[in-house]
Amino acid sequence: MNSEVIEGLKELVPEKDILIDELMSRHTTFRTGGPASLFLRPEDEEGALKAVRYLRQKGQPFFILGNGSNLLVSDKGYHGVIISLENLNDLRIEDDTTVVAEAGVLNSAIASLARDNSLSGFEFAAGIPGTIGGAMIMNAGAYGGEMKDITESVRVISPDGGIDIIPGADCGFGYRTSALKRGGFVVTSAKLKLSKGDPEAIAATMKELALKRKEKQPLEYPSAGSTFKRPEGHFAGKLIEDAGLRGFTVGGAQVSEKHCGFVINKDNATSADIYNLILEVKKRVFAASGVTLEPEVIMLGDF
Repeated sequence: MNSEVIEGLKELVPEKDILIDELMSRHTTFRTGGPASLFLRPEDEEGALKAVRYLRQKGQPFFILGNGSNLLVSDKGYHGVIISLENLNDLRIEDDTTVVAEAGVLNSAIASLARDNSLSGFEFAAGIPGTIGGAMIMNAGAYGGEMKDITESVRVISPDGGIDIIPGADCGFGYRTSALKRGGFVVTSAKLKLSKGDPEAIAATMKELALKRKEKQPLEYPSAGSTFKRPEGHFAGKLIEDAGLRGFTVGGAQVSEKHCGFVINKDNATSADIYNLILEVKKRVFAASGVTLEPEVIMLGDF
């Protein structure tokens, strides 16, 4: 990494929050990944804005990191700058039924706040293991709910380097995508419109969904959740099972025996193990069914 770029960033981000060659295995739920050339933790939205503007001006590649729960980073690492939004963690309620959450807030924290304030509508996302910033970019969803259903507006760093507020209806939410993702926007916070509900019913729904996850998903192993997008008219897990791939292993990576839609880090897998397993699953499912599976997981770095 160019020393001039590092010196320039030191003027924008506290030096203690600039890490060199930080292992990404510490920051992804797969628990794999080599070093990032630079790892930044801006203190607030203004710090993130300045860092993004500076890196764009210098033509330096960067990636915005939430909880790393939908990310596979190469064993060779990432030859660019990771901007972690973990310090953007303000969470509050305004106007009785509106929740405002900065990008680094975990979905589980929002769900708990909503439950404790008798607010319904976010129960589906309580177990989604990421941040609201990532959830907005990917239009995260589960159990019949999606972010598009509850997003009032999103505050973003736009491609031209300004701060914009985009109404939920203009976010172009689709299945595991959004206009935010396609347009290169950086989410700094989201405003969620929930509704008043019965706190006991909200808590009961959250508990029921948590039990379903525990019963059906391999939560005891590192993973990135559901590995493949749902193909139209099919379920990825069923296609994988029908191709005879339950428990299929490459190195330390495995198609979960509990849920075939999950690739897990079963035994000290490398990112290459996981990547090669994903490729092999795609190949064998296509051969068996003619359906092309598309990974839901974001791949970062050189594979």
